Amino acid sequence: MHNQSQRTLQSHRTSASPADVLRAARTFFAQESSIYAAFVEKEGPNHLVFRGQGGEEVVIAAFADAGATVVNGSSYMFDQQVARFLTTLAPAA
Repeated sequence: MHNQSQRTLQSHRTSASPADVLRAARTFFAQESSIYAAFVEKEGPNHLVFRGQGGEEVVIAAFADAGATVVNGSSYMFDQQVARFLTTLAPAA
């Protein structure tokens, strides 16, 4: 059995800047063509909080770290969409 707590927080290192990551997240989650679309509810300089179907929350945070950008994504029900988003980001060198 897969432990749900391991799926709620996902992390990825990318060569994209934090600002580029957040721009990409805004586009990715808004254009998802199904019940999994989510729209920005709150934002800050290094994070976006989206609200999706049924009130589901998706959080994406991005910050610079040692020449790369660390991206954290968290959601209970949208874990597959978060994983798909992270795969769209170029990996860090």
